[in-house]
Amino acid sequence: MSYSRLAPSRAALPDQEQKQAALTYLNEAWAEALHDGIDGDCLAQASLFAAFAELVNTYGEDAVAKFVEGLPARVRSGEFSLVTFKQ
Repeated sequence: MSYSRLAPSRAALPDQEQKQAALTYLNEAWAEALHDGIDGDCLAQASLFAAFAELVNTYGEDAVAKFVEGLPARVRSGEFSLVTFKQ
């Protein structure tokens, strides 16, 4: 059964809203998996695999390879670092 038959029909959200909703879903699933005892590193690796597989399926290997060439600089610049504040 496809997901579209399970979900109510609605107009597509703007791209930025879809990204925020997707991140909310992923954060909730991540928290549930951690609660169930799944290691965070295992979650990260599985998530990256699933994400890259979807990107390759959508855009192809060459486009995704070009995209990931820019990831080292983005990681080093702190784009993926979460800021935590101590009280």
